[in-house]
Amino acid sequence: MDEFNSSEGGRMRSYLPLVRLRAFEAAARLGSFKQAADELAVTPTAISHQIRALEAHVGTRLFDRRARKVVLTAAGERLYPVLRDGFDAFDAALGGLVRQSRRGRVTISATTAFTAHWLVPRLARFQQAHPEIELRLHSSEDVVALGRGAADIAIRYGRGPYPGVAAEPLFADRFAPVASPRLGLATPADLAQASLIHFDWRRPDPHNPTWPAWFAAAGLAEPAAGAALRFSDENLAIQAAVAGRGVALLSGALVAEAIAAGALVQPFGPVLEGLVYHLVPAAGPPPRGAVAAAIAWLRTEAAAGR
Repeated sequence: MDEFNSSEGGRMRSYLPLVRLRAFEAAARLGSFKQAADELAVTPTAISHQIRALEAHVGTRLFDRRARKVVLTAAGERLYPVLRDGFDAFDAALGGLVRQSRRGRVTISATTAFTAHWLVPRLARFQQAHPEIELRLHSSEDVVALGRGAADIAIRYGRGPYPGVAAEPLFADRFAPVASPRLGLATPADLAQASLIHFDWRRPDPHNPTWPAWFAAAGLAEPAAGAALRFSDENLAIQAAVAGRGVALLSGALVAEAIAAGALVQPFGPVLEGLVYHLVPAAGPPPRGAVAAAIAWLRTEAAAGR
């Protein structure tokens, strides 16, 4: 029985007079054959013919024709809401498909720390400016391939250049001691009583800012080995500093939001120069659409941060 009903429904559906039903729905909604004709870009005579053909199809009048308007009969009143709701549903479904097909998607790859502490706090401004774009953040300590379905843009930290891609500097990084205000640090001398937080650089470089380099720049002797914490990555060091577990030598770019919120303070210098964050789009033609919008947003945020 179910198979028969399905087959019969499909057979009947193929005979639905869709053009006539569309003419009827417009005329019923607007109360005028002329206005329906204007909406559908046909003549009033064509609308009248379609309505008469539909009335012949159903075997009853659907409109009372009056001098300056048409009024639905009882049969027309019964048919109209079904068609109205159906066409509204068609319009909503088709509109959703169009919006989905036009919706831009862009993936940005960066380190875990940069993603969490620089990109995420700025997302609201991007989403407000580009609600039609789906932004995906990919965090990884490894260099990822660009293009071909992977990331569209990468943020890379280093000296550059990066062969095969057109990298542009976003901003240079700077490092300084930061700590929770609860620790009450005021001068470098206070470091003798504080736990120093260290993290391991994934790519060793003699110019990486470290506590020994900072003490040398400050003209101070490094404290004798005492209470210290060491983490495998910068993100964990930031979290430990915010939690008040000690004082860390951290990127100003990555702790700017925490400092602005009062979760961290930078009580003193000196400040050490770090390397440079680079914006790296996938190789190929100049970026367009969602990727171009994301690049413009990154440039704007970087400029504001400087």
